[in-house]
Amino acid sequence: MKMICNSVFVMTTLSVLFLTGCGSSPKSSDSRLKVLTSTTFLADITQNIAGERVQVDTLLPIGMDPHAYQAAPADVARIAESNLLILNGLDYELFIAPLLDAARAGGEGLVIEATAGLNPRSTERNANGAESGKGAGQEARDPHMWLDPNLVITYVDNIRAGLIEADPDGARIYQANADAYIVRLRELDAWIVEQTGTIPAERRLLVTNHEALGYFAERYGFEIVDTIIASLSSEAGTSAQALAAVIDEIKASGAPAIFLGEVENADLANQIAEETGVKVVDDLYLESLSAGAPAATYIDMMRHNVSRIVDALK
Repeated sequence: MKMICNSVFVMTTLSVLFLTGCGSSPKSSDSRLKVLTSTTFLADITQNIAGERVQVDTLLPIGMDPHAYQAAPADVARIAESNLLILNGLDYELFIAPLLDAARAGGEGLVIEATAGLNPRSTERNANGAESGKGAGQEARDPHMWLDPNLVITYVDNIRAGLIEADPDGARIYQANADAYIVRLRELDAWIVEQTGTIPAERRLLVTNHEALGYFAERYGFEIVDTIIASLSSEAGTSAQALAAVIDEIKASGAPAIFLGEVENADLANQIAEETGVKVVDDLYLESLSAGAPAATYIDMMRHNVSRIVDALK
């Protein structure tokens, strides 16, 4: 990534750079590199790579659904004061563009997308953009790549590269920590393969509230039967006709459960459950970590989700 001076603002599909001058990056009060991430799970992944050398904070609080987040004026200052801002990308942080626009005059800092270099899934039901907030004719890209730990390895590579660019003196530390964390991600993947392997093939059926588990399903051999909200966002709406179609799909497939993130409204899922007799699992952590157990870290989050899915489908 190239450093640009004189208050130039540049945005590409891979990275964003907002700078107001040249020279050294601003440091936090304790002199450590100041890194801001959009979400709690990105903060945890980043902290594992950065170690104690970096101060890592998150823009969204624990328990906040990024799809529903309303930016606050204070967020502009937090972005402007950071040396490095880490986003998921793929339009996951739709609230960020005006904040970056305002923050570009407030300091200098590097912004990277953790998903850079990955090939996203697209969804035909959102291809016209009606529910994703895009204009007609634009396809919607699925941003939920972190729910496959193999894809998170690329997140780690991108975050490590961003940390090294912002703090070259810490390169050896960041590389060593990244290598160690990738080992843990591969171990997590092997554990998920083992756990999901206990589910009979005919029961590897997922019904979700919104389209969040596509990458997880592809990696671990599940079929997405249907989604209550035909959107990549939990904030989109649905219709009575669409709900009736979901009920029909559940009855035809024999799917035994509906899965929701704990920040999502379970009313529609409970309504469908009354019609179909399936169970509702509404305590997955899909968008945010928890303050303590069961999802205090990204790896804990994934282990909890897998355990709940396996228990419901075995």
